[in-house]
Amino acid sequence: RTDADAYTLSLAQVGDRVDEAWEAGATEICMQGGIHPDMPGTAYFDLAREVKNRRPDIHLHSYSPMEVINGVSRTDLSIREWLLAAKEAGVDSLPGTAAEILDDDVRWVLTKGKLPADQWVEVITTAHEVGLPTTSTMMYGHVDTPEHWVGHIKLLRSIQERTGGFTEFVLLPFVHHNSPIYLAGLARPGPTVRENVAVHALARILLHGAIPNIQTSWVKLGDELCTRVLRGGVNDLGGTLMEETISRMAGSDNGSFKTISSLEEIAAAAGRPARQRTTTYGEVP
Repeated sequence: RTDADAYTLSLAQVGDRVDEAWEAGATEICMQGGIHPDMPGTAYFDLAREVKNRRPDIHLHSYSPMEVINGVSRTDLSIREWLLAAKEAGVDSLPGTAAEILDDDVRWVLTKGKLPADQWVEVITTAHEVGLPTTSTMMYGHVDTPEHWVGHIKLLRSIQERTGGFTEFVLLPFVHHNSPIYLAGLARPGPTVRENVAVHALARILLHGAIPNIQTSWVKLGDELCTRVLRGGVNDLGGTLMEETISRMAGSDNGSFKTISSLEEIAAAAGRPARQRTTTYGEVP
């Protein structure tokens, strides 16, 4: 409530941004937010309905496991009931963010126990069971070790072998500049270039035959490093992003928008053809 960067959008403002995105050719709305202290747990459904009222055909990729748990805690619904209500309201898939590292020793340092690993797993597996696909993520380069990476990726693989609900695995290097755990001297200043290259390759090997898509974050890595990881296991650059605030607030240098042609240039520099995809890796109509 008192954070200088906190702001709230009205339903109409959210709807206007959906219209703007659709007009610009967007295929997906990715919607996540802070945990609002006064917002009822049903407000997430109102937001989803507003998106679909404006543009029924746009894909709504929305609500991290942390937001789901918040919504559940503010209603009398179970995780399954809440997710079914969200799906009914228009949610098409969930971002698998807030995963960080799925090891509670690491999570305690990063998030002070806000979302234990088993809760993340429960939300994600329940989403898959009710027909909501999700992404999977890993944030690395802070208080973690390569051993944590292997454990995290193997856990994701075991979930995928059970549910088949992950569309992709997204690697998110820790952006340290404005991060409280870095400023407090607890975390290192993000991964090295070698670690970035190695962890993308590691993911491709450990997830082979289970999660087919490994995504790099151009927002966090920048163009040159994206080209390198495309040569070493990555097949997905993610979206063009009309508006991105999380990485920039953490101190990332890369902007919040990329043209399709500039994404194609990154792929071409790696000797790879580029094609646009839908959220679930289909052809864009």
